[in-house]
Amino acid sequence: MDMTTLVELARSLWVVWLMAVFLGIVFWAYRPKNKERFEEDAKIIFKHDKNGGPAHG
Repeated sequence: MDMTTLVELARSLWVVWLMAVFLGIVFWAYRPKNKERFEEDAKIIFKHDKNGGPAHG
């Protein structure tokens, strides 16, 4: 094997690795099990608001 062959192999494996990581993140984000957690996390900024809505001023 020469250097060119190794570089081409590494590039193709890198693309496969990044695609697998991306699909893993997407799968994790859209799992129904995580929906409740994400909804609770979205409300964190309103946790200390007295009116329950966005703070003004």
